[in-house]
Amino acid sequence: MLVFVEKITPRLIYTFDFVFAARGVNYSFCTSKTKFEESVSATKLNYSVLNIDSLTIEASHLLFEDRVEKQKLEKESFEGIGCLAFDKVIDPIASVFYILSRYEEYVSDSKDHHGRFPFEESVLAKFNWIESAICDHWANKICSFLEVKIEKDKSVKIIPTFDIDNTYAFLNKDKKRRVLSSIKDLLFFNFKRLKERNNAFKQKADPYDTFARIKEIAKTFSGTKIFWLVESDGKFDRNVRIDNPSHIALIQEIKNIAKINLHPSYDSNSDSKKIQIEKEKLEKVLGEEVDSSRQHFLKLDLPKTYRALINNGFSDDYTMGFAEHSGFRSGTARTHLWFDLLNNEITELHLHPFVYMDGSLKEYMSLSIEESKKKILKLYREIYDYGGNFIFIWHNETIGDYDKWGGWSEVLNYTLALNNE
Repeated sequence: MLVFVEKITPRLIYTFDFVFAARGVNYSFCTSKTKFEESVSATKLNYSVLNIDSLTIEASHLLFEDRVEKQKLEKESFEGIGCLAFDKVIDPIASVFYILSRYEEYVSDSKDHHGRFPFEESVLAKFNWIESAICDHWANKICSFLEVKIEKDKSVKIIPTFDIDNTYAFLNKDKKRRVLSSIKDLLFFNFKRLKERNNAFKQKADPYDTFARIKEIAKTFSGTKIFWLVESDGKFDRNVRIDNPSHIALIQEIKNIAKINLHPSYDSNSDSKKIQIEKEKLEKVLGEEVDSSRQHFLKLDLPKTYRALINNGFSDDYTMGFAEHSGFRSGTARTHLWFDLLNNEITELHLHPFVYMDGSLKEYMSLSIEESKKKILKLYREIYDYGGNFIFIWHNETIGDYDKWGGWSEVLNYTLALNNE
């Protein structure tokens, strides 16, 4: 396929690679109007504002500039589906870039109490696109408009991922924390918790110790990823100390079955040096390099977070998704490279979007177990139709049917069986 453009830019290459190359469609750019008109290519696309006798998608300004500023957006229609218009120009190609690059997060001052871009501020919420792989919808419609055949994935790869924020609820915590926690239980008359704490020490059993189940899952799903929090001293970082011998033994045991990655601490998002220190701690325990991460509390601050990861030698990140809602934060379930908007360049950091998190369903969206299963099936069918991996997040503390998570292992089991539907 030959594409006429008035100039070639990094934004243009990034977007066309997603729309066409990722779907098995070869393309090349042409900046000469004469050569384009003389070409005998079977498929030709005019992506410009010039009047050329060819299939045309009028180009907005977005992919041909390097500045980042708030856009004048409206919802319009392309080939029967909603898409974005930029300064009145209906442009599905620029729409892909706007969502895939997370452009809106660079120009928004809104932050929630964890310093995250709020889901409700997104056009994905505003136009009810969050549970559609909207960038893939647009890409497929563009290919259909050009009458080019695209490759379709014949199956969905299910990739379970687990965040280990608290390896144990009670065991292996340092003496000071155990005493303070027991005093807190007494002060708040939480005798149930106090009894569980005492039983854990007597029986050497812990309600968060669901690692046998995680190992079971990892043996069945070869792509299983585990993200381990190594910090223990912050307000939101309360894991067992990484130098605890039992903790080390557990991590080394699990690394033989599943890939263990870093769960950068809550405070590391504002301190790149912390990521380096935490990475080195985990690498020392594992005896191997760590190259993948997911931010604790899904704290993502663009471009700072991703630049810090790149500077510390990470090649892959699994943070791309909202805490507040299931769906497709970057408009796709496909792995894609991060585009650094402020540097206007394609990076080598691979982003792996997830489609739901356990806490999103139960705590943010207040769904029941049955409602959650219906939601998950809808998301699965979207990926089956439009491509990508079905990546989802659980925690070791949520899969054991303990306390408020009683019965929720049913939702995990349902997800793992989706390919049998």
